[in-house]
This record gives sequence, C-alpha cells and structure tokens, in this order.
Amino acid sequence: MAVLGARRKVVIEIEKSLPVQGGLGGASGNAVGALLALERALKKRLSGSERLRIAAEVGSDLPLFLVGGTCLGVGRGEEVFPLPDLPSVPCVIATPQVAVSTPQAFRDWHSAVSAGTVELSSTWTGGGARPHTAGSHMAGPPASKLTVTDPSDRMNEFSRRLSVWLSESALSGVSTRGGGRAETPLLDLVRTGIENDFQRVVFPKYPELREVKSVLERSGALYASLSGSGSAIYGLFGSRAVALKAAGKLKNNGVPAAVTTTLTRPQYWKKMQVSGFEWI
Repeated sequence: MAVLGARRKVVIEIEKSLPVQGGLGGASGNAVGALLALERALKKRLSGSERLRIAAEVGSDLPLFLVGGTCLGVGRGEEVFPLPDLPSVPCVIATPQVAVSTPQAFRDWHSAVSAGTVELSSTWTGGGARPHTAGSHMAGPPASKLTVTDPSDRMNEFSRRLSVWLSESALSGVSTRGGGRAETPLLDLVRTGIENDFQRVVFPKYPELREVKSVLERSGALYASLSGSGSAIYGLFGSRAVALKAAGKLKNNGVPAAVTTTLTRPQYWKKMQVSGFEWI
C-alpha cells in the first residue's frame, strides 16, 4: 500500500478452486490478482517495472503471472524472458489426491544434489539445448543452494538462443489445418529436452504421480509433466477430442482431471482485464 501512496483498510476474500499443494501456482496467481485489484480499487497505476519488483519480492514465480503466455523464468523465476507464444493447445490437468510440500521437495532436491545422485539436467552447457525447468523456478530456497555452480550466465545464454529459435518458429507460420505446424513448435520445444527436475525426487516418493503422467503419455499427450513441485500433472494434446478421452481414462481410475486450453499472452491479458503489461 505504501508504494501506492495510500492508507486504507482492505478486506480480501478468495474463493479457491485449485487444490492446495498442487503446484499450479494458485497462491501466486492470487497475489498478482490482489495487486492489480488494489490498483483499480485505489484508482492508481504502478509502472510495469514497479509491479515486477514488488512481485519478485513477494514470491519467486510471481513475475511469470505478470507476463503470461510463453516465457522463460531464470534464476528463481524472478527474471522473466517473454518469448514468442506457442499456439493455444488443449490441455488436461490431473489433480491426484496427493499433497506435495514445495519446501520438502526443495530439501529433497538439495539432498540429492549434495549426494551426487542427481544433477540439474536442464542447465545450459553450451552443447545440446537443455532448458531450465519450470519446477526449479518455484518459490523455495535460493538458487545457490540448489545447484553446485551458479548457472545464471549459462542460462542467460540459453534463453537468448531459445528466444531466437522460437522467433524463427513463429515467423515460419502456424497452421491448424490437418495438424502439421500447429503441433510442430511444441514438438520441437519438447525435443530440446525440456524437463521438470522435481520429477526425479517427487516421483520416487509418490509413484502414483508417475503413473498419472504415463497414462497421459499413453493416451496421446504430445508432452506431459509434473506441474511445479506437484502434485498436479498436465498433458498437452493435439486435439480436444483426444484430451477428453485421456481425461476420461484418468477419471475412470479415480483421478480428478479437467480439460482446458492454454492461453496465448493476449488471451491471458484479456482474462486479467488489462490491455497489456508494460514491464520494460
């Protein structure tokens, strides 16, 4: 409130639909929603850079919710690189009745790294492209405690190369006729080796989550992954019909699942009732 130059009593009511400890960023989304709502309620507007600064102080992954669309989070997620959008694709979100503690997942990862049983598979090394994972951007201990060396320089190099690659993909055109280009940008990105590193410490403790991911993959998902530190699992599909069948299989096995569609950045801004975020 201080940055808005106002002293008011504010009452915030939240109707939460997303599961607690699901790794879907519900709390972060609520925080960004509250920030924008305060601006409207007080009839004041923050600059884009000020919004990002406040967001990064509140939680590591909040800046991602200010940018929206396809983006790359570096460090703890507070450094955001907007990328050319991938097209909207059907998505299945499975929410198994399992609660995964994000702090505990970070502790498990740190212990595994210290023991030498895992390494950050997505750290840029200058060779084949290995993207930074969404999971390692979530709020938790500082990045320096999660990796043996500081990957920031390598990641900045990777983000630049990935931006160039996605720009070229966007310029080549995306068509939804008969599949083809509608799936190609996503499939090309998957082939770069993008992976959520949390899977290697969460799946051994919760094998049922690994099985949910396998069901999505066997049901035709172009890509499936743990969301954040879990427990939600999502799958991206080439058609809504295939996504509906996959969700049906999960539901038949007692796993709650919903079919939705990913949002491009303009679609996300429209949902957030803003014309755009000026973050530069």
